Amino acid sequence: MSSFTTRPEILGRFGVVASTHWIATAVGMGILEKGGNAFDAAVATGLVLQVVEPHLNGPGGDMPAILYSAKTGKVEVICAQGPAPARATIDHYRAEGLTIIPGDGLLATVIPGSFDGWMLMLRDHGRLPLRTVLEPAIFYAERGHPVLPRVAHTIAGLGAFFRKEWPSSFQTWLPGGTAPEPHGNFTNPVLAQTWKRILTEAEGKRDRDAQIEAARDSFYRGFVAEKIASYLEAAEVMDASGHRHKGVLSGDDLAGYRAHTEAPLTHDYHGWTVAKCGPWTQGPVFLQALALLKGLDLGAMDPLGADFIHTVTEAQKLAFADREVYYGDPDFAPVPIEALLSRDYNTARRALIGAQASLDLNPGTIAGFEDQRARTMTLLEALSPTDQAVYEPTMAHLSEKKGDTVHIDVIDAEGNMVSVTPSGGWLQSSPVVPGLGFALNTRAQMFWLEDGLPTSLAPGKRPRTTLTPSLALKDGQAQMVFGTPGGDQQDQWQLVFFLRYVHAGLNLQQVLDQPLFHSTHFPASFYPRAREPGGLMIERNIGPAVLDDLRARGHRVTEAPEWSIGRLTAARRMPDGLLRAAATPRLMQAYAVGR
Repeated sequence: MSSFTTRPEILGRFGVVASTHWIATAVGMGILEKGGNAFDAAVATGLVLQVVEPHLNGPGGDMPAILYSAKTGKVEVICAQGPAPARATIDHYRAEGLTIIPGDGLLATVIPGSFDGWMLMLRDHGRLPLRTVLEPAIFYAERGHPVLPRVAHTIAGLGAFFRKEWPSSFQTWLPGGTAPEPHGNFTNPVLAQTWKRILTEAEGKRDRDAQIEAARDSFYRGFVAEKIASYLEAAEVMDASGHRHKGVLSGDDLAGYRAHTEAPLTHDYHGWTVAKCGPWTQGPVFLQALALLKGLDLGAMDPLGADFIHTVTEAQKLAFADREVYYGDPDFAPVPIEALLSRDYNTARRALIGAQASLDLNPGTIAGFEDQRARTMTLLEALSPTDQAVYEPTMAHLSEKKGDTVHIDVIDAEGNMVSVTPSGGWLQSSPVVPGLGFALNTRAQMFWLEDGLPTSLAPGKRPRTTLTPSLALKDGQAQMVFGTPGGDQQDQWQLVFFLRYVHAGLNLQQVLDQPLFHSTHFPASFYPRAREPGGLMIERNIGPAVLDDLRARGHRVTEAPEWSIGRLTAARRMPDGLLRAAATPRLMQAYAVGR
């Protein structure tokens, strides 16, 4: 491989920050310079991303994080995925004439979790005051930022709809009735005032922890919750079903919410241990794929060759098929993770990886779950396969009107590290809440309106999110954090990155610059839940010989333009304390910095 990369792998010893927008990355680095640690930096970076990438995340969204604390020596997960509201029952949605939850509007809203998750991270792991980490977001909301072309185009494309159906969004995103120009200065003064009021109320308390707790109260039990509840009492808005609906979220739902910490799931692969969030995310598919692939000699394969791409794709098809049957909130339904990651199960499943691409959706059978498998397959087989599966797109060649996600990786000199994938509350997801300057999320679209499944809608249940940050240990030592936006593609792209990094002996940036691919074989997690059997999307700079080989193996190949798939970032701390970081050049937004 050529030694040329699109930008250097960042090296240093003080700290590294990588995120999906250069302004947010710079803010994170500034927090480290002010004496903050990796967790302070991640919080400030995440809050700024809500301002500069409002089509990809917002204050009304959700957030899982996976972190390593040098102080405790522990790897932990912060779950800030809000659950379904108390009135979110299958009967209610069926009575509204729905068989599938719309992908936008108010019925798709669960409790917004991200703000509480950020505050939990700041309180328990950070050390800077609330004001220090909140002020950069206030600055960009109040003073403005150069709006991304994709944001400007998204707003322009939705302007007529906002004017007619979501007037509060029209006022926020088309101030004065005009969509912003690409790279024009864009402000959100109402959001700035929301954060300023939260800060003012918090600083009525004397010590740092009490201020952070007061900020949580302002959002979930104070004026923010009151404005949300007041709006939802009367609002009835158009959504993807083609009809107007009221939401089911209430002030009581918000008042009772708390983000929490839990243990990660892990799996070993070639001296590495990968830590992921639990089965309320899609994260375990990454671990299942590793369990399948470690019985094959990937190291002997060209990481850019057809053998590698075919083998990894077929393993992913098997893992994602299991996701559909078995994953969900483990507080509501048993999830047989130990069986899914067991040696015997994966030895049997590995034999299904053949020379030709599978066109079947083929989940495994776990003892005691036969009925669940049968019911799920009946539901999935009723979906109409399509030639154009609809995923949460992060690729430039797909619709700019779908929402997506952002990602952050930070490591400091002490060895603290955090990987976090915030999402939801997109500007195109639901109307802006008047007086707050942000929209609510649409994560409830992950639920099924069928009884008896791990992902059946139920009050208090977490939707099975696609958000899936990663942390990896080498020889028992926490060393690397990585992740990407991209809905169902997140763990696919991360797996490709990780396998190439482990086996090819390349640096982080070299791996991120290599052509990416993903399968569209299994059902999408997002409305309208389409799938494309045998579908394989791949950047065409992989080369015509590889593309022809994959087609000959039965893959239904869609060639994507060069530099159009994936938004990965990554950071690593070597045993001697050397820090490394890298970010994808795709979409010309993500950036890694460090010193």
